[in-house]
Amino acid sequence: MSSLDNIEGIKKLDPEGMYRAIVEFPDQFRRAIEIGKAVEVKAADYKGIKNIVLCGMGGSAIGGDLVRSLLSDSLPCPMYICRNYHLPAFADDDTLVIASSYSGTTEETLTAVGEALDRKCRLFALTTGGRLGQICREHSLPMATLPTGLQPRAALGYSFVPLMLFFRAIGLSPYDSEHFEATAQLLEKRMQVFSSETPSDDNRAKQLAMQLYGRIPIIYSGPELTDAVATRMKGQICENAKMLAFANQFPEFNHNELVGWKVINPFRDYLRVVVLRDTDDNPRVKARMDVVKAMIEKENVTVIEVESEGSNRLERMISLIQFGDFTSLYLAILNKVDPTPVKAIDFLKDELAQSK
Repeated sequence: MSSLDNIEGIKKLDPEGMYRAIVEFPDQFRRAIEIGKAVEVKAADYKGIKNIVLCGMGGSAIGGDLVRSLLSDSLPCPMYICRNYHLPAFADDDTLVIASSYSGTTEETLTAVGEALDRKCRLFALTTGGRLGQICREHSLPMATLPTGLQPRAALGYSFVPLMLFFRAIGLSPYDSEHFEATAQLLEKRMQVFSSETPSDDNRAKQLAMQLYGRIPIIYSGPELTDAVATRMKGQICENAKMLAFANQFPEFNHNELVGWKVINPFRDYLRVVVLRDTDDNPRVKARMDVVKAMIEKENVTVIEVESEGSNRLERMISLIQFGDFTSLYLAILNKVDPTPVKAIDFLKDELAQSK
């Protein structure tokens, strides 16, 4: 029996319940809908917005990446993800600044929020509390208050759905609560295919984990709907499975990184390529994917294609997120590591705290 079909073995390696958090993703969507609907905002306060900046790091920023990617075909103004201590120079009183910090204590985000207040930007926040929550209360800023007790990366529904509903409330998104309920139903249906009870022979997430085990995954995506998904999948593999992974996107890497596939003799046996595909990929991007797949396979490196599923852009994006999350969990089990702790990040934060 594969170690991935040993349910008790999975539980033993996952004492803090990362598997449970992934399984409960549909329920998290539903709770996040209620959180988003409970936020009181006045659309008039955000009239005339010329650009949007989301400030966040790691698991707190990826929800913004997904929003930017999902709305790339409809958002009427530019959206920028700020993974930095400082706002871009263009941010002013016509800028919507969204502060996303699950803990409410992320130093980069708090510094950027201070600048946003100084520049009189229009603010919205998503957090469980902490210093960010205090700032929002002190300045009477609208805020989505998130449930505590999760790793930020395991709270994606909370950092994504309320933000999307906020965008809906101020006239920047076509997606309403019914779209998210339908997506939760799709996630529930697909979850049965990926659950630990489903044997490896019938479980595509377990199969992909076994293909990536002992290898370095390189994840390639399209430039729009799947670009943030590739970033998410890379991050989940790094944090949950405690292993390196890399991501890039078509067509950009065709103009540089592609050349690097020529001299790979020392590394060939350690590489696996995952290509994320979507039905709405540009026809020329689809053609590039076909050609590049053949080029890489010619170098005797396995290429695994993963197709999105769903009836609209939202469902197709989130279907890939769910698949990647389960895959990263099963990779952690194969690597015999607890998927929840991120000791390297905790060590870095402790060292930085001492250097202040």
